[in-house]
Amino acid sequence: MKNKQITFDYTNMLADAIGGEHGLSMAEVKEYEEPAGEYHRIMKADRETERIGFFNLPFHKQTLRRIKEYTDGNYNKFENFVVLGIGGSALGNIAIVSSLRHPYYNLLSGKERRGYPRVFVLDNIDPELIVNFLDIINPKKTLFNVISKSGSTAETAAQFLIFVDLLKKKLGKKFTRNIVITTDPEKGDLRAISEEYKIQSFDIPPNVGGRFSVLSSVGLLTAGFAGININLLLSGAADMLKRCNTPILFKNPAYLNAVLHYLMDMKLRKNISVMMSYSSQLFSWADWYRQLWAESLGKNTDLQGKPVSVGQTPVNALGVTDQHSQVQLYTEGPNDKVFTFLTVEKYRKDIKLPKFKGDYSSLDYLQGKRLSQLFDAEMRATEYALSQQQRPSCRVIFPNISEYTVGQFIMMYEIQTAFAGLLYNIDAFDQPGVEAGKRATYGLLGRDGYADEVKKILEKEKKRAVV
Repeated sequence: MKNKQITFDYTNMLADAIGGEHGLSMAEVKEYEEPAGEYHRIMKADRETERIGFFNLPFHKQTLRRIKEYTDGNYNKFENFVVLGIGGSALGNIAIVSSLRHPYYNLLSGKERRGYPRVFVLDNIDPELIVNFLDIINPKKTLFNVISKSGSTAETAAQFLIFVDLLKKKLGKKFTRNIVITTDPEKGDLRAISEEYKIQSFDIPPNVGGRFSVLSSVGLLTAGFAGININLLLSGAADMLKRCNTPILFKNPAYLNAVLHYLMDMKLRKNISVMMSYSSQLFSWADWYRQLWAESLGKNTDLQGKPVSVGQTPVNALGVTDQHSQVQLYTEGPNDKVFTFLTVEKYRKDIKLPKFKGDYSSLDYLQGKRLSQLFDAEMRATEYALSQQQRPSCRVIFPNISEYTVGQFIMMYEIQTAFAGLLYNIDAFDQPGVEAGKRATYGLLGRDGYADEVKKILEKEKKRAVV
């Protein structure tokens, strides 16, 4: 199949489609053509100087070669591949596997998986989740991928302690064969552990933040162990990067989408961004988007230190499931949202609705149709219902779901997020709010150097209001 581009349809963001009160005029959007050129120069400089590293991940050939050599030599040695990580170390991995493998991949036989292991991503530390997970795997036949750039993320460190102890009890000194570490190339305890115990390791580039890291070894190793074509994934990302390497706003889908969302937020007060996937396989990318958009753009100071408190709240939704749970609110509730539909033109599998004998009018119109036709009609009907209530929406259209199109989507949204940071005049690559929570956690667990946080927390907890 010839590789095709994903497309961006912003018709229902414009006043011509939904009215001037809640839609944008073309003139308002065109005001950003000149600023787009200036911001493009900044983005280009960030890429060329490698200040921001995600732009260049599709071209890290040495990393790709190492990952392919490792996965090709080891994938059939294990029944399970388990990711220990959280946030940017987990969400992209979940999305890659759920979008590019069978929706019930882990329930397939080893033969049906072509010898590749089952893939699990333990993206939480709920004790019941972790303890019960031990009931379904054999640690001796499991490879654990520990992912933490800093090497000190509390959740990942806790998982590491649990599973390393288990492996030591089961395998003795050979426990290192069942661990692979993905971390900073030089710093942190995980790097030190990998060197001391001679554990296989892969690098996370220092200039790539967690939520932008899915196309690094963070996501590619998981993809490789799931039998996903990494070359095509990176090829799609590279082609989208080339496509977005233009300052012309209306030829650059990432820049244009960023401008439209920025204007919806700052001009029309649409401070909630709903990504509604009309594909169960793409739904996890809406989860990934939530972190990317929220953690990058939710900031309380701008680049000059001025208080601003900006950022849209991202929400994920699944069509058609959430037509029966959220769409009532979306069509008739507060008009404070902008919607993105993820749609697919050609599904990998489809089924025709069979005939049913008898005179049943509620079934007649469905018989002979394909399930994809019903699915598509549901999406278009929801889009139409929203537009009739002047609710702005856009579509990101996948010609098909493949490594190539998913790679495009990842790069488009990472570029879009970086560009939106420039529009908001904030740092899209830090996360001080997250760091505050980490410091408080360290203090509560008695880590040295965080006593002040504990005192503040305990004092505040004395004043809790409980019924």
